[in-house]
Amino acid sequence: MTELTLMAVHAHPDDEVISTGGILARYAAEGIRTVLVTCTNGDQGDGAGGVKPGDDGHDEVAVVAQRLAELQESAGHLGIHHVELLGYRDSGMDGWDGNAHPSAFANIPLAESSAALAALIEKYRPQVIVTYDENGGYGHPDHIQAHRIAVDAFTSTGIPDKLYYTAIPRSGIRETFEFVRSLGLDFGELPEEFGTPDELVTSAVDVSAFIEQKVTALKAHASQTESMFLLQLPEEAQRRVFATEHFIRQQSRVEGPEQEDDLFAGLRP
Repeated sequence: MTELTLMAVHAHPDDEVISTGGILARYAAEGIRTVLVTCTNGDQGDGAGGVKPGDDGHDEVAVVAQRLAELQESAGHLGIHHVELLGYRDSGMDGWDGNAHPSAFANIPLAESSAALAALIEKYRPQVIVTYDENGGYGHPDHIQAHRIAVDAFTSTGIPDKLYYTAIPRSGIRETFEFVRSLGLDFGELPEEFGTPDELVTSAVDVSAFIEQKVTALKAHASQTESMFLLQLPEEAQRRVFATEHFIRQQSRVEGPEQEDDLFAGLRP
């Protein structure tokens, strides 16, 4: 019998936690093999003391070493079975100087980076692949490139049965912001177009039993101050954010319900 396998394709160390930490932990606990592919080494992340790329004291070599160590710790908390590194250079946020570096992940020819991912798909033969939507969730060049190579490798290998995009329903975001404001906290204005239109969301997976693992994994990425935003939320707000992970079922070669609560619907024995 073929082993059930989930592969998550992410751009940077720490991305694995926010949108897929719950499913990685849940499916690993269920005995499903979990594979995390991280496309870049996170070179453009925060350095020691929160030093940003381009500022004095930002040491990319040290940043990479720190971030990859944090990634391994995070993966351990989530019970991920295999972590695969494509090893590309972090492109930085949209508009940063790093976008122009010829070795930046976003500038690598699609055929080259897709082939690297396709080799891993051939190796692990996952039934389910999860990655970002066409905009990379919020326009980050590396997220968009991760999306592109995942779609291309999904198609070229013909191995996976299902392809999902991560999603954050707009209604859930609004409810969380309203709840936080009701507690007297203010995290600024929510962009009107932020998040995924609810009607596009096909899959909602209950990961409430794995909130503690997800929070612990996020804390493992302590060097990245921007990743810590969610940890500033009150515990009840964290539960609202972390208890369910949402997805768009983009392609499927198996029949299943229109709305589902299991990414492996139609694939289990």
